[in-house]
Amino acid sequence: MIEVKVPELAESITEGTISQWLIKVGDKVEKGDNLVELETDKVNIEVSAENDGVIEELLKEPGDNVEVGEIIAYLGNGEGSSSKSSKEDTSEKTEAKKEEKQSAEEAKSDQESKVHATESSEEKSENGRTVASPSARKLARELGVDLNKVETRDPLGRVRPDDVKAHADKASQKEAPKEKKQDAPKQQKQSPEPNDSKPVERVKMSRRRQTIAKRLVEVQHTAAMLTTFNEVDMTAIMELRKRRKDKFLEDNDVKLGFMSFFTKAVVGALKKYPRLNAEIQDTDIVLKKFYDIGIAVGAEEGLVVPVVRDADKLSFAGIEQEIGNLAKKARDNKLKLDELQGGSFTITNGGIFGSMLSTPILNAPQVGILGMHKIQWRPVAIDQERMENRPMMYIALSYDHRIVDGGEAVSFLAKIKELLEDPEQLLLEG
Repeated sequence: MIEVKVPELAESITEGTISQWLIKVGDKVEKGDNLVELETDKVNIEVSAENDGVIEELLKEPGDNVEVGEIIAYLGNGEGSSSKSSKEDTSEKTEAKKEEKQSAEEAKSDQESKVHATESSEEKSENGRTVASPSARKLARELGVDLNKVETRDPLGRVRPDDVKAHADKASQKEAPKEKKQDAPKQQKQSPEPNDSKPVERVKMSRRRQTIAKRLVEVQHTAAMLTTFNEVDMTAIMELRKRRKDKFLEDNDVKLGFMSFFTKAVVGALKKYPRLNAEIQDTDIVLKKFYDIGIAVGAEEGLVVPVVRDADKLSFAGIEQEIGNLAKKARDNKLKLDELQGGSFTITNGGIFGSMLSTPILNAPQVGILGMHKIQWRPVAIDQERMENRPMMYIALSYDHRIVDGGEAVSFLAKIKELLEDPEQLLLEG
């Protein structure tokens, strides 16, 4: 049989989680066919077959963590016995081995009639490892159950999910009276506890969600993050889009949105205030001479930030097309690792969800992120005598105060406001 192993994923990724098998035991596959989808910290990756053959055995289940180089399945050449009969032969050999071992245990039990049940459960293990189904092992990990202590009703000694659950329920019932007794003297002083009978649903965090949570907490612990705010009168941009949108769509086969204006404005401000386009490496400040702008996109598994490369060299149409392509890939879970790495600054748009104001968190190791918000019509003082209803947007800049001073951050945001309120400057620049 041919071993199917987890391939090299990327330089910084050493493990993943089985998201779903795309085949089943007995399926014939050809070289290049996708076998399994792995969820990594950043994207989902499909592992393809390196040989033709028949799927003989799947060693892992959805939800199992696997490392690079680990065997996850066996592929047969499809000759001789079918995958089903092959699997049955293997099963028969395993069962015969277990029956032989069980007979030996029963003989020993006749001689030692007072052997405790837990001792016999320890004898279930094979080469020091308890015999259990993959689903039982997974459940045991989730519930924190020691498989060596689980009693099974299986005549062959194999621990199954029902056994694990029964053991966990039994353990919790034993613990409850103890806790109640220990807490009895304090009952009058404690607040009422939530009703355990209330319905709840426990959902395991995906690998990507765990990574997002970890990175966001790390940023708050390592960066001196501050946020400054301003507001933009969107009148000029909205009127310009109204005048040019039809012609723009006709010429470029893409709509003229707001993101191209904001991306161009960010690039212009970064050129004037380069410390916002940098990162810290030990005691050095690395000033980046390129403008790879990350655009935060909401996907089913969590926020991802694909990167628009060399945004300073792209036209408005080029930016809109690239953002559209990356957003579609994010929704379809088709982003590649290199499309998520190496950004120098990030833009996030909470306005599409209705957010009026927020403080975006830095996308490490970047030192700046711009937050866009909902366009809201509200009265604005034009001068001391006149008021007008204008389409206004609050914008927020979060920055790393370790290398970006407050005055520089405020000036950066003011420059973005200036460029957006006079978008002809952006059009003249390309």
